[in-house]
Amino acid sequence: MPPAPPVETPPSQLRAVAATALLIACTLLGLAGTDLVLPAVPALPAALGGSAAQAQLVLATFAAGTGVGLVLFGEIGARHDNRPLLVLALVLYGASSLAAAAAPTLTALVLLRFLQGVAAACAAVVAPGMVRALFSPRGAMRAIGFIGSVESLAPALAPIIGVWLLQWGGWQASFLLTGVLALALAALVALAGHILPAVAARRSGHSYVVLLTNPVFHRYALSQGFALGSLLVYVFGMPVVLTGSLGGTLADFITMQLFGITTFIIAANVASRLVGRFGAEPVILGGSLLSLAGLLALLAYGVAGGRDMAVVIGLFLPFNAGFGLRGPPGFYCALQASGGDDARASALVLLFVMATTAGGTALAAPLVTRGLAPLAAVAFALGVVGILCLALLPRLPGAGTAEAGAGAGEGAR
Repeated sequence: MPPAPPVETPPSQLRAVAATALLIACTLLGLAGTDLVLPAVPALPAALGGSAAQAQLVLATFAAGTGVGLVLFGEIGARHDNRPLLVLALVLYGASSLAAAAAPTLTALVLLRFLQGVAAACAAVVAPGMVRALFSPRGAMRAIGFIGSVESLAPALAPIIGVWLLQWGGWQASFLLTGVLALALAALVALAGHILPAVAARRSGHSYVVLLTNPVFHRYALSQGFALGSLLVYVFGMPVVLTGSLGGTLADFITMQLFGITTFIIAANVASRLVGRFGAEPVILGGSLLSLAGLLALLAYGVAGGRDMAVVIGLFLPFNAGFGLRGPPGFYCALQASGGDDARASALVLLFVMATTAGGTALAAPLVTRGLAPLAAVAFALGVVGILCLALLPRLPGAGTAEAGAGAGEGAR
């Protein structure tokens, strides 16, 4: 008789924690690609020539490259072992960052930023599938919430580090730091990559077309995109609103962000417990409604002509708490609904977030000078669409609890 196939055992807790920490580092470095550079953008025309408008392309082309990278790595990651793919992307990210530090002109820097954006997308695409393979369903949901908590610190802390780097080493310093860290992480993943699980599509028949025609996937992916998009649109517009019609300062914006991020972190880290007690669907819906209630209160306060910063910050907290509750189970259920196509599913969810944020920000841009109410109205409209996705699209069978939802997802594969 042939020998029985080896039985796969779940990874040890220590290995899972170490692997998660490595994935967080890779993802954070990709997220920092914009925020670290942000303080240096005004200085680029004087250093490299060109105009202020061209300098803004340093940000825009990175975002465009990220969008391309999401689709590209979603497809490649669904077909091949994600570990060497992550190493390759980190090497490309590091090399393009170092080349950007040596860019002779603003045009060259803009082109290199596109390559940076492409490479930066990889970790965000492959990390969720690896996390799912490392933990039990409830543990994976908790890990996704923790990762989201850590990642939420990047937009707040990276610009501060970027200012220090600009003062210390000029506009090149942020690119040099990113390049060195990316290459160091590439070496670490190459040497210690065995702690990461090999993840790729589990059966044939997967494609972006299959996902895009899957209404259950869209229930969670689109509602996630509109929920996070509404939050980002509001945050992106608040510096103008605060310093303009509300008569505040950028210090007020930082205070708002710190309170909001703290609230999000707390909510995201209790989400898995609530899912274990009440089920995924009630937590997703409840969190979405809590966010919408916070936005409605902000809208009403803006319509009433309110200008008290303490009130504005206070009403911002349930908005953040709601997404903190619905974010981890919403993302996890989107992966479940993909039937094992985690890489493409992650890419599409992030694309939906980017598209909603870009469209909402463009819609709100001419309105932010008019005060709090118009900005809150745009964000509220996006939140309503997210609720409609939950109301109109079919749910994952058996997703009443994390464990039942996981069983349904496994069965769907």
